[in-house]
Amino acid sequence: MSRTELKNKNYSKELAAFIRSGLSKEELRKRLSNYHENDIADALERLTAAERKRLYQILGVQRIAEILSYVDDPEIYFKELTIANAAKVISLMDSDDAVDVLENLEEDRKREIVKRLDKEAGEDIRMLLSYDEEEIGSCMTTNYVCIRKDLSIRQAMSELVRQAGENDNISTIYVVDEQEHFFGAIDLKDLIVARDNVDLDSIIIHSYPYVLDHEKIDDCIDRIVEYSEDSIPVLKEDGTILGAITSEDIVELVDNEMGEDYAKLAGLTAEEDLNETTVASMKKRLPWLIILLFLGTAVSSVVGIFETVVAILPIVICFQSLVLDMAGNVGTQSLAVTIRVLMDEHLTGKQKLQLLAKEMKIGFLNGLILGIFALILLGLYIHLFKHYTWGYAFLISGCVGISLVVAMVISSMVGTVIPMFFHKIKIDPAVASGPLITTVNDLVAVVTYYGLSFVFLINIFQVAG
Repeated sequence: MSRTELKNKNYSKELAAFIRSGLSKEELRKRLSNYHENDIADALERLTAAERKRLYQILGVQRIAEILSYVDDPEIYFKELTIANAAKVISLMDSDDAVDVLENLEEDRKREIVKRLDKEAGEDIRMLLSYDEEEIGSCMTTNYVCIRKDLSIRQAMSELVRQAGENDNISTIYVVDEQEHFFGAIDLKDLIVARDNVDLDSIIIHSYPYVLDHEKIDDCIDRIVEYSEDSIPVLKEDGTILGAITSEDIVELVDNEMGEDYAKLAGLTAEEDLNETTVASMKKRLPWLIILLFLGTAVSSVVGIFETVVAILPIVICFQSLVLDMAGNVGTQSLAVTIRVLMDEHLTGKQKLQLLAKEMKIGFLNGLILGIFALILLGLYIHLFKHYTWGYAFLISGCVGISLVVAMVISSMVGTVIPMFFHKIKIDPAVASGPLITTVNDLVAVVTYYGLSFVFLINIFQVAG
């Protein structure tokens, strides 16, 4: 197979083609066994409801459960299953995947399915559903292997093999003491290579990280990511193991957190998706827009204070947007950097001051470079196209240049201090969204630009339009 063929391989199209080819059930089942569940999940979108229902009969509930774990919108396909089969599929899925599916189903159908779950799956799923969606316990899976610390190496291997029949998350094995309290963890590789005469305790990692079931996701996600483990146990307050957060869960949590932060930076109260109604999207955007309307009114009021500047020297209004835009851009850059740095909970006050000083220094140096460009280019433009004398042209462009320097320094400070303030008072710093910072910096830029124009151009040098 050529490199191009490998790159352009589309298994979902291939799968859809031979599912429709009229193969016998046995032949089709054999063919499908050679494909990954994720590829079959992608192929489902290409099939009609009738074709999918025939496929469900061929695959059986165990394979369907594995396939639907990879689907983004599994509720579409669960509606095509009978209540009884849906309950069997849910029972065979990892508990966290099952909860994700159930939460997107209609309440009546969800209740009926939960009633029919097998005892063990039902208990696990009800436990996960009991947690608030902001708590880490709502994201855990009960798919993990756990052994006692007093076992021999041979006994531990036997117990691993026994539990692996039901739990395939075996790369990290959790260990408990006689009271069933979390004692540590063993890397699968260490257990495999250990000799029979080795004491099990010698390969246990006693300081292995963990999280508590009622911890907020926002509070512990950074800690989980820092350890980069395949899985981390979720404990009750008394130290007993309830479940695990796997690497797959971690990726999903980080993705969700990034999506939420992006939404906040965009001035939304929550994430939006393509399937959302117009009214739902409006509700997410409107609160910030109302706040920004009042802030925008304040900016407009300040511009009104400088009406005399515009009346005497109308040309200054031509460069207002330039100063405002650059101030807003610099503030947003500082905001993004600060939010990223504030993810480190161990950041000291000295380091925060160093960050503030660095951002202001960057703002000053960038402002200085842009200010020089503005001085030269706008001076030429004002003289050649607006027909001011060389002296007046460069006085006006110089005022714009100085305004850029001052506004960019202050905007860098604002973009750093505001998220720090929110973080200090225990509010998510991402709430200091891009639109908020931009509006505040508009106010700063307007006062700076028109203030300097009034003082230097009109009062000192008496430049007039």
